Amino acid sequence: MPTRTLLRRIHSTRQQIPLLPTRSLFSLFKRAPSKPESKPILSQDDLFHPFSVSPFPALVARGEAIKSLAPCPICASHHARTKAQPRAVAFECPDCGWPTHCTEEHWRADKDHSKYCSRLREVNEDEHDLRSGRRLREFELPGLQDTEAAISFSNWDVFWYTRNFPSMDAERSRRHASKLLTYPITIGSVMHQYSPLTLGNQRLTPEGSRSLAALRLTLHGPTGTPETEEASIDKPQMRIFILGARAESSLPPHVWEQLTLLFPAALFHLYFIGPQVSLPKPPAPTTGDSPSEAASQTTSTSSDPQPEAESSASKPDEEKPIYLPNVYEPPTPAPISRHKRTRSSIERYGVPSYTVPYTPQLTITGMQCNYHEVHGQFQDTFDPYTDLFFMFSPGFGFPSPTSTSDLTGEPLLQVASPTEWGLVLPLLLATKCPIFVTGFSPTDVERDVKSLSLVPGVAGEFDWVITPGENAFGSEKWEVADFDPRVMVKTNWGIWAIRGKRRDVRERRSAF
Repeated sequence: MPTRTLLRRIHSTRQQIPLLPTRSLFSLFKRAPSKPESKPILSQDDLFHPFSVSPFPALVARGEAIKSLAPCPICASHHARTKAQPRAVAFECPDCGWPTHCTEEHWRADKDHSKYCSRLREVNEDEHDLRSGRRLREFELPGLQDTEAAISFSNWDVFWYTRNFPSMDAERSRRHASKLLTYPITIGSVMHQYSPLTLGNQRLTPEGSRSLAALRLTLHGPTGTPETEEASIDKPQMRIFILGARAESSLPPHVWEQLTLLFPAALFHLYFIGPQVSLPKPPAPTTGDSPSEAASQTTSTSSDPQPEAESSASKPDEEKPIYLPNVYEPPTPAPISRHKRTRSSIERYGVPSYTVPYTPQLTITGMQCNYHEVHGQFQDTFDPYTDLFFMFSPGFGFPSPTSTSDLTGEPLLQVASPTEWGLVLPLLLATKCPIFVTGFSPTDVERDVKSLSLVPGVAGEFDWVITPGENAFGSEKWEVADFDPRVMVKTNWGIWAIRGKRRDVRERRSAF
């Protein structure tokens, strides 16, 4: 074969072989190109929208709910003397975007509206910001804490800094992050050895110091030893019973994991117990299952009987309400996402329930029932060194919607009602474990504390652990009531704690 023909064939063969990509030495240290972030629906300078023209259907629905529930404040003041029914709000304030009055004339005549208008506008913009589609960096939670760095619980700012959170440069980011984390960090700030509640500032009582010292013996390692996961091998679980749980039961597990990261040398089991506890969605049928097999699988693996929250999850989207109004009692949260390790616990507790062993340090159990229904399964196992109770805004001092007094016929306070807390508090005091309670305002805290003195079996049967006062880790976001936009509170504003009274037996020497 001629040499020229052979070279031509070799050249054509080279062209058919694909060349491998080459990388220079310096390109090895370059970052891989990151995916471009999606463009937000709303920019940061376009967050204010009246509810009726909001780009988000849930906020439009909330505005309609307020119009059907809230009375006009001017009508209410005028009709107080005649006892006539005030007209509902229909006019949206152009400054805050909320439905606040029945007409523009009444809006102009209301001199008190300016006192809370700026707060309503703040909430309006916060709600639109959460749905704006921007990257919410304040929700990007940190992982393990550096063992050489101490966490400070002085306030939110210092905590975020010492816990290596993303920088909170805007007040709006602070409000979002504080609302998300107020439940786990409130618990952690109370129990931690660096808690801001001390004998020095008179928030912690001598009895409370003994109770917390017992808990901290389990939570922290011996002085001078590193607090690592390996140190928790021979420790008992710290059990935290969150009673009357509502919104806190719907938080994703990774949010509650922030509590365990404050105590690397401890194990936690969280129990959410209450009639409004959010349960997981039914498991999705596996591919290839017949309809009958899928139905039987759903029935066998989920809690029976199916709670209303789970039943509603299987309805078509058009049947689900876009927004559930908050009328005096918060609605039951939507069913939570099912984790891959979620398992039914109805066989163990006898009520609709689930358990998730989320990490080696954290196990979560939810029970949709009243606490007194399951107390018998725990009553012989309580230990003040490992167990405590938390009640977030339980409403002790509010009148019961279901129970009335046999003597006066008036509604009982919830702290004394057999359908709310009347049967529960004596059981908790008998355990001698600390009971922590939060309130959403100074008035709410005072109302709940005063109600304790009115209940036989509770009054005089407890010692103070933490005196009533402000909670450094309450939410900084205002929550607005749908039944009256003038009513605004902050989740977990205050905190206090009690424990069943200890009566030490003393030997009395005879005079003879």
